Amino acid sequence: MTSETGFDPKRYDRFPTQEARPDGELKALQDVWCGPKGWGWFTAINNSYVGILFVGAAFLFFVLAGILALVMRTQLAVPDAGFVGVDTYNQLFTMHGTVMMFLFAVPMVEAMAVLLLPQMLGARDLPFPRLGAYALWSYVVGGLIFFSSIFFSLAPDGGWFMYPPLTNKAFSPGINTDFWLLGIGFIEISAIAGAIEIVVGVMRTRAPGMTLARLPIFAWAMLIFAVMILIAFPSVILATTLMEMERMFDWPFFDAARGGDPMLWQHLFWFFGHPEVYIIFLPAAGAMSTMIPVVARHRLVGHPLVVMAMLATGFISFGVWSHHMFTTGMPTMSVGFFSAASMAVSIPAGVQVFSWIATMAAGRMKFSAPGLFIIGGLLIFVMGGLTGVMVAMVPFDWVVHDTYFIVAHLHYVLIGGMVFPIFAAIYFWTPVVSRRALSERMGKSAFWLMFTGMHVTFLPMHLTGMMGMPRRVFTFLPDRGLDLVNLISTVGAFIFALGVLVVIIDMVRNFRPSLEQNAGNVHDAPGLEWLPSGTYSLRSIPVVKSLYPLWDQPELKRTVPEGRWFLPGTVTGERETLITSPLNAEPQYMARIPRPSPWHFWAALFTAAFFMLLVPGAYYAAAVAGVAGVFCMMGWAWKLDEPLAEETVDIGGGIRVPTYASGTLSHGWWAMVCLLFVSGMIAAMSMFSYVFLWSRGAEMWIAPPPVWSLIAVAGGYGGVIALMLGVRKVVRMDRPRAGMVATGMVVLASVLMAASWWTDWSTWSGAGLDPTRSGQGASVFAFLGWQGFYVIICGLMALYIFLRWMRGRVRHTHATSFDVIALFYVFIASMAGLAVLLTRLFPGAVL
Repeated sequence: MTSETGFDPKRYDRFPTQEARPDGELKALQDVWCGPKGWGWFTAINNSYVGILFVGAAFLFFVLAGILALVMRTQLAVPDAGFVGVDTYNQLFTMHGTVMMFLFAVPMVEAMAVLLLPQMLGARDLPFPRLGAYALWSYVVGGLIFFSSIFFSLAPDGGWFMYPPLTNKAFSPGINTDFWLLGIGFIEISAIAGAIEIVVGVMRTRAPGMTLARLPIFAWAMLIFAVMILIAFPSVILATTLMEMERMFDWPFFDAARGGDPMLWQHLFWFFGHPEVYIIFLPAAGAMSTMIPVVARHRLVGHPLVVMAMLATGFISFGVWSHHMFTTGMPTMSVGFFSAASMAVSIPAGVQVFSWIATMAAGRMKFSAPGLFIIGGLLIFVMGGLTGVMVAMVPFDWVVHDTYFIVAHLHYVLIGGMVFPIFAAIYFWTPVVSRRALSERMGKSAFWLMFTGMHVTFLPMHLTGMMGMPRRVFTFLPDRGLDLVNLISTVGAFIFALGVLVVIIDMVRNFRPSLEQNAGNVHDAPGLEWLPSGTYSLRSIPVVKSLYPLWDQPELKRTVPEGRWFLPGTVTGERETLITSPLNAEPQYMARIPRPSPWHFWAALFTAAFFMLLVPGAYYAAAVAGVAGVFCMMGWAWKLDEPLAEETVDIGGGIRVPTYASGTLSHGWWAMVCLLFVSGMIAAMSMFSYVFLWSRGAEMWIAPPPVWSLIAVAGGYGGVIALMLGVRKVVRMDRPRAGMVATGMVVLASVLMAASWWTDWSTWSGAGLDPTRSGQGASVFAFLGWQGFYVIICGLMALYIFLRWMRGRVRHTHATSFDVIALFYVFIASMAGLAVLLTRLFPGAVL
């Protein structure tokens, strides 16, 4: 194995050490990682506690969305029913789709990652546990407020896709649509926060020896899932922001009469919306690829091919967003491309399916509750995939578009590709965090009810769709041949719900959360997550030498709990985990994990309050909540870069590593890169929106401001870049005033950034550009709005650095804060400069 860091792999031969470590070390470890009690759950940052709460919250939203579906099916059981009115029904189907996609699917798989990945990777915790806890509470608080809107008839009613012009002020004058735009935009922040933690966690906190070739298939799936979130979710954040700007300020992004175009919303939304299907499928597929070798008692057939298939699925899925827009009048060449891509994406999915079938055929399948859900999910997903190939054919899609055939196809794909694997995972992994496993008898009963109810509900919908029944209708006329078929679907929905109820009863009876005394490895599974653990995850971090460590290294079951590997106790009296290299997982340094605190909880609460108070227009109250949220975030970050007394520590076997790292070696630097990737995607989609609107309404556009303003603004942003590139060198100088000079450079860069932004804004206003009159004005001032938001963030960063310098917390040996802030400034100034060049040089002064 080639060393990336100078670490000698032969030194692994010292492990396991010859003797078990003393119990006193374990007691110290338990004390440091002791779990919260009572109200302490709100301050918990341990992955197990946060993961259990996360999974429970996601399952709650699944049940709530399912209840909404039962109400809808009751309304459609018979023709001309009056169980609910048309307005309520519109809110029901909008909330059902929104909650399932945004509040159940993505959060559930992120919750599983938070719960399982640390133990699976052999880490003590993910690298940013407060960020994970912030994501949890943001999601829970924001999600509950959003869902509660339905009880006050304020729920959105424009469909989970919220197409304009139906959702503009003229047709949706109330605040229902604003609840969706601000609520979902806020909840996406939680998803992105979780994705950043997953990416950095998988790449930097793996156990020594866990190279990418030995990375568990579930971790591969979660890594691809998280990267796809960072690419796709910025698009929906931008779309919701533009829509809210149009509703709040009358900026015509989607108003064709003033140079906007409602098709822009569809492009932005489906760039997120169709990869979203694969975003939630891939983690479920990773779980399937993890569970099938266990229930079949055979290693996964074609493991490298499955990994490549998941990578290919993630890549191709971003080329199929217009799959949903075949009937909108797109050019023939575009239709052909997206049709081909829609069919091509089924090929890597087929590779995974054939791998699963081959593994089950090669082994001896155990038809336990997880095994039944696996087989049932596989059958349902294949059926949904077949109809997916059908709707990828443009002529067929023209026939069934917006009919119940699409409803059936969508539910077969999502229930088979995500819901059934999730229930299999619940029955499979519950013993990791519970004193008792769930009941096999009740699990099998739940499976047969859900499997039967699934087909009875959605198989007839293919027929109703082919008969012409449109989607999203709240009733239908009698004597059209739809009466019996709809009644059957309604009966099936209640059968499915009965199966879910059985699972709930099973969990109430048998789920007893416990980290110290769990049910154990009841399936004889090979993953590290099945080793004995407590609130501290694994007692010691082993060297991994196999893709199936507990099958190929059975001594780990004994030596890891005895503390005979890395970090057998706490070497500094703090929570600790190893940071390893991204490719070969060689130890690079020991990271300190923060202890529980209330900062992340209050930050999430105030962030939710800020967004929700914007909905009714309570701007002053929202501003107060925003300031409070910023204060909590600064308190959260205040002790970062806090030095430890020991510069290096012995992590076991006489191997010493640093206790601090900066620059590209730091996991904080990696997190900032992920965040900037999100910002870059927002900028890229904003530039796409600008060019798209120009192509639709160029006759309304005016000439840009004079050239001198371009030079002044671009020069200002260039000055910011130059200053921040110098900061990283200055702060590392071992000189008395280096910290003061570096702090002054950050403050100056912030002032220069604000001045450049103000010059840009004022020159466009002086040129006569009105954001309410044209798509050009709306898109240019949207650029300026986003940049103004980043200017505020830069100002807060400068204030944070200034306060740290005032308190004597700026040290040349601990400069990670300066590294990540400099990286942020340079990137934002670069993106702002590109936006300036685009808006002033394209299409140019010829207009």
